[in-house]
Amino acid sequence: MEEADIAAVSALRVAGWKAAYVGIVPQSYLDLMRVEKDSEQRRRRFAQSGERVLDLVAVDDRSGVVGWACLGPYRGMEAEHAVGELYALYVQPSLIGTGVGRTLLNAVNTHAAACGFGALLLWVFRNNSRARRFYELAGYSADGAVQVADYDGVSLAEVRYRRTMPNMI
Repeated sequence: MEEADIAAVSALRVAGWKAAYVGIVPQSYLDLMRVEKDSEQRRRRFAQSGERVLDLVAVDDRSGVVGWACLGPYRGMEAEHAVGELYALYVQPSLIGTGVGRTLLNAVNTHAAACGFGALLLWVFRNNSRARRFYELAGYSADGAVQVADYDGVSLAEVRYRRTMPNMI
């Protein structure tokens, strides 16, 4: 991802939330999401991330950015040196099921292994059965960890998924 992609990534992320999390995240929270605000936050994070965070985009010749994934070191309390985290993976809602997400996830897995991560973790809303199925088909499995976050006054559980990365030796 380049800095010029940030607005498109933010538009994709906001559209992704509004499409994927209906019925999971309170509608009041989704209604308040704005591309401009997300772009501001993403620009700050992009400028500060340095080499520790990798943003990947999937680009279509006609539509521009159609997918985005972000990975880096695991941010959890029990962070291990050689554990990475998939922070985000979003696909243009109209392209879900076309292989864009699978292609991005394969690229993420390749980069994670090349970076020396022995495992890659990610968090998924407990009630997001579609995403959970997607990650399970890609070799990830829930490892028993759960975290709860507040979204507009509603506590939502997220489950952690883990996949061991192959050695790149």
